[in-house]
Amino acid sequence: MPEADEGGPEMMSFRELARRLVADGVVQRMSNQRVSQLAREDPAFPPVVQIGRSKAVDYRLARPYFASRKSRQGQRTDLRPSAE
Repeated sequence: MPEADEGGPEMMSFRELARRLVADGVVQRMSNQRVSQLAREDPAFPPVVQIGRSKAVDYRLARPYFASRKSRQGQRTDLRPSAE
């Protein structure tokens, strides 16, 4: 089996990405819906490729993104103190 550092990108669907991030211990919990939301809203998210009706991302770029991302589970991001 080839080494992970060899060859081209390791493309995977959002569903597989969420499963793999949990399996590799990068995050405790992750859903494909959350991956999709981050891809839409976070400009720092790795590049997304459309393959048919599915979207895919390179795991080798996504893993460091999720590993360095600060989790804010349970925090309301829509309620921010107003600047006065």
